[in-house]
Amino acid sequence: MEYEVHGNEPVSPTGQCLNSSVLSMSILGVLEFEIPINESKILSFLQDVFLNISPRFSSIMVDINGEKQWKRVEVKLRDHVHVPIFPSGMSPKSYDDHFQDYISNIILAQYPKDKPLWEVHIIKYPTSSAAGNLIFKLHHALGDGYSFMSALLSCLQRADNPLPLTLPSRRGLQRGGDSGSIFRRVSETSASVFDTLKDFSWNSLFQDDRTPIRSGNYGVEFLPMTVSSITFSLDEIKLIKTKLNVTVNDVISGALFFATRLYMQEKSQKSSTASCTALVLVNTRITHGDYKPIKEIIKPDSEMPWGNRMAFMPVTMPKLTEFSNPLDFVFKAQKLIKRKRSSFAVYINNKMSEIVKKISGYEGASRYMHSRLKNSSFMISNMIGPTEQMALADHPVRGVYFMVLGIPQDLIVTVVSYMGKLRIAFGTQKGLIDPEKFKACMENAFKMILEATDNIPTQAVADPGIFQGRCNI
Repeated sequence: MEYEVHGNEPVSPTGQCLNSSVLSMSILGVLEFEIPINESKILSFLQDVFLNISPRFSSIMVDINGEKQWKRVEVKLRDHVHVPIFPSGMSPKSYDDHFQDYISNIILAQYPKDKPLWEVHIIKYPTSSAAGNLIFKLHHALGDGYSFMSALLSCLQRADNPLPLTLPSRRGLQRGGDSGSIFRRVSETSASVFDTLKDFSWNSLFQDDRTPIRSGNYGVEFLPMTVSSITFSLDEIKLIKTKLNVTVNDVISGALFFATRLYMQEKSQKSSTASCTALVLVNTRITHGDYKPIKEIIKPDSEMPWGNRMAFMPVTMPKLTEFSNPLDFVFKAQKLIKRKRSSFAVYINNKMSEIVKKISGYEGASRYMHSRLKNSSFMISNMIGPTEQMALADHPVRGVYFMVLGIPQDLIVTVVSYMGKLRIAFGTQKGLIDPEKFKACMENAFKMILEATDNIPTQAVADPGIFQGRCNI
């Protein structure tokens, strides 16, 4: 894949905000391989395929007259690829601990100023879940999750066939037809305006309560983080979705809210009624979430272009005291998310960021974005992965998960589907949140929701695909 070079290119406004003295966000992606890693094959893939995906991977960010630009440089692959040495002859369980410690260290490591903003780590040692792991750490200024996943899907092959992977699609479930009488439309519009004002004022001006998942301290993004994950069957989630006539997003969000409240209550009974807001990252491209081939999204006039086209959607987390039935968390999540998508808060906040940037520059816009993140309790980001098993340089991929780094929050949640399973990863601040207890609460919440649907007959509803609505970051 070739791309044209026309000198320096401007960094997008969002890209500038994501790489400043105030805020520096990255995406960490982990591929778990079924077979031991062949280092030479991985290096060949990085040199011949990865570097040619986008000119961003061969560019550094420079400041020219107060505006950041991408400047092309020569890339020496070995400057970006790291192959750590662990003690030999240990059990997979012992290597789990080394692997977790290694991830915690690279999360806090800074990028060299004179090199492109990415790095790859080849972990050759077997863990409990993989024969080897490949870690990508990509600065968010390079692009968002939609960009990176589109690139991944376009560059990898199916493990069982040397054919390209099928690009996932999220077809929306069409509910109803006419929106109702004029009185109903006026009522919905009025409610949307009210929600917009409430969302904008609350998340911009006020902070969530301090709780077992939110310390409220400044600089938590610079503290050590533990990354853990849990896997659920997508078929079971779809069963719940069908019985409740909701979306997979609704089921996941409801289970996450329920699990978080269970954890908070176990840690502190007072936090049962605490105010908590989740920021859901959404993709603002004009698309229903379908991925496009990488050759299409890197075009200058692409409808779904490479870059950062994302926004934060604030969702108030329901309280345990509001419900007695676990299913109510799913229905409440459905109602909240539907209402938030109908409000103009995302649009207004994006416009506010543009205004702040014009007045205070990208550093001011970064401070505004930082305050919104810091004021909320945690962030949720989800993505669709392929349904077929993928392979990178003839290495079949057993599992995949990702994490968003550099966010001033103590809890970060990411979700990705792959081969009929849903992988939920948790980024938790060491010393504040117990990752094993949090995972146990997540398992318990999902089990309670699944059991509560046992007596509900399955409805004959058209399959809405994996997720309804737009693809998140």
